[in-house]
Amino acid sequence: MSVAAFFKVMLVAMSLGLDVFAVSVGAGMRPLPRGRKLRIGIAFTTAEVTMTLIGAGIGRIAGALLGDVAGYIGFAALVAVGIYMVVESLRERKSGEFDLTRGWGLVLGALSISLDSLGIGFSILYIGVPLTVSLICIAVVAATSTTLGLTLGRALGSRAEATAATWGGIILIATGLAFAALKLFFAEL
Repeated sequence: MSVAAFFKVMLVAMSLGLDVFAVSVGAGMRPLPRGRKLRIGIAFTTAEVTMTLIGAGIGRIAGALLGDVAGYIGFAALVAVGIYMVVESLRERKSGEFDLTRGWGLVLGALSISLDSLGIGFSILYIGVPLTVSLICIAVVAATSTTLGLTLGRALGSRAEATAATWGGIILIATGLAFAALKLFFAEL
């Protein structure tokens, strides 16, 4: 795997990681026992990897049915997910809707942050990086982002929560557009 390919997957993983970081900051605004932090980290990382894998399966089927066009659809999905992340981060969020640290709140939180991974999974097959490497990078970044968000949550507060998700979306939009342009002009992506 080339350095450029590794850079591509890290860019995508870091975009996802910003969303995970944002939600983790929100959960970490109050003191949490170490065991609950570990549970959140495992749930968020598992959700990110699982949804990316499901998206990759969908992408593989689409690739078989649509051929080369599926890559462009995958890159359009990256842009769409990025736009969604930006829009959602700019909406006013009600605090206290549910507890992100346990029970259904944790499940719903993990699913909500991993929906973008479904779109990422669809396009991940078309950036020229082995799926296993992509999944490992996404897992490492998700676990690191969760840890940092939970640790820094009290200090950073709601401001970092909103801006991290916005920047994650902006990076995904730029990444999707750049990957589509590279594929169009160089056909090696």
